[in-house]
Amino acid sequence: MQAVVHDVTLHDPPTDGAGGAMNAAVIINADDWGRDKDVTDRSFECVSQGVLSSVSAMVFMEDSERAAVLARQHGVDAGLHLNLTTVFSGANCGPRLKEHQQKITRFLRASRLCPAIYHPGLSGSFEYIVKAQIEEYERLYGVAPGRVDGHHHMHLCANVQVQKLLPAGTIARRNFSFASGEKGALNRRYRRWQDSRLAKRHRMTDFFFALPPMDPPGRLEKIFDLASRCSVEVETHPVDADEYQFLTGGELMRRVGDVKIARGYAL
Repeated sequence: MQAVVHDVTLHDPPTDGAGGAMNAAVIINADDWGRDKDVTDRSFECVSQGVLSSVSAMVFMEDSERAAVLARQHGVDAGLHLNLTTVFSGANCGPRLKEHQQKITRFLRASRLCPAIYHPGLSGSFEYIVKAQIEEYERLYGVAPGRVDGHHHMHLCANVQVQKLLPAGTIARRNFSFASGEKGALNRRYRRWQDSRLAKRHRMTDFFFALPPMDPPGRLEKIFDLASRCSVEVETHPVDADEYQFLTGGELMRRVGDVKIARGYAL
């Protein structure tokens, strides 16, 4: 499948057979649920207004406990937002957990290329940190995560993928979808190869975009139109003032047109 966005042809065709006839609905997902009180409250307000489909929840963070209670009480669709790069700030996070996470963070942030490199010496730390976050999500939300993505998209890093640390069968977030010319050919080929591997163990949307930039004429309208025939996820961070105003001030509902905002993260 190829679809026209930004007046050019996207080179991110579905790799899991999820295309075809779809209900005209776009998934709008807020990241970082539970990171702190402000992040959670902004996202919860957007959920309450019907401008968010779902959230991605961080664990071992300062507002993780309260955020989980809110989600369970109000039926907020929350997946796991795997965190390998931001220091755990929760009171229940012990020194061993922080030590392993710090090792991983130093490696992943050392270079832009590091996430694409498998580090055998950190395989134990990666396994421990991912397993701990899955188990903490289960404790907080009462169920295993049916959907997993990554803070700074590090669920796609080489160690997580080579070690197959994400539970098989879960929904996983694909790479960003880029139009021809937005990224180099080698970059796009690597991302397509990575998505094809991911699709062997996970379900994915057909396309994935960030909400910003909101200004280029027609950009979002074309993304929303794409959702009328494909499954599309749009990532947002309501704690950002511009994104929050766009979501809650009526502009999103004006731009989305006849396409509905999905109620929950449904493929």
